[in-house]
Amino acid sequence: RCLEYSQYRELLFSGGWDSKVNAWDPRSSGDRVAGLTLPGKVFSMSVTDSRLVVATADRRVVSYDLRMLDAPEFDRESSLKYQTRCVRTFPDGQGYALASIEGRVAIEYFSADDEAKKYAFKCHRVQQTVFPVNSIAFHPLHGTFATGGCDGFVNIWDGKNKKRLCQLPSFPTSIASLSFNHDGTMLAVAASYTFEEGEKDHPPDQLYIRMISDSDVRPKPRSAAS
Repeated sequence: RCLEYSQYRELLFSGGWDSKVNAWDPRSSGDRVAGLTLPGKVFSMSVTDSRLVVATADRRVVSYDLRMLDAPEFDRESSLKYQTRCVRTFPDGQGYALASIEGRVAIEYFSADDEAKKYAFKCHRVQQTVFPVNSIAFHPLHGTFATGGCDGFVNIWDGKNKKRLCQLPSFPTSIASLSFNHDGTMLAVAASYTFEEGEKDHPPDQLYIRMISDSDVRPKPRSAAS
């Protein structure tokens, strides 16, 4: 279902609907070096220098210390009420963002000291229609992030200041995946119908590369007057 590579540990992690995450060493003919049992189907994963975070069925979020994969450091319930579509860790490693099928994104933190900072917000909604949020991608330099939904739109957000920075022109179908390049000047957008409305005619799968200006992703602190 998903793959994540840890440059720090030089391990490739694979997660599937068999409720397993396997760690592989690509330097030694792809030998498996660890096998983890999760509480449900693996829907999404993300890595930092020190952690592997896994989002599973039944709204569970499980985190592992990459230095000690024998047991999770925590197994939490998502703060969102419906199925998770994506989890992505902050570039600074302090927390993670969760996206769900209910058109919401949650911002959460690893440390209990930051509990008061967590929040959730609505997005990817058109009038009374709520669209799943399929993908999150953090800008590697600014820490702002993009979300892609089944409404065919990509929005860029300033999570710290709780505001939307911009919206890209619409794409012909659902946004299945997003990824910034190393310096955040380009955004890869995978547009692919995700069958949220069942079988129907739909546009072909396409991959788009969008140039991103710094003004679209740079944080914009709220003014003192506001």
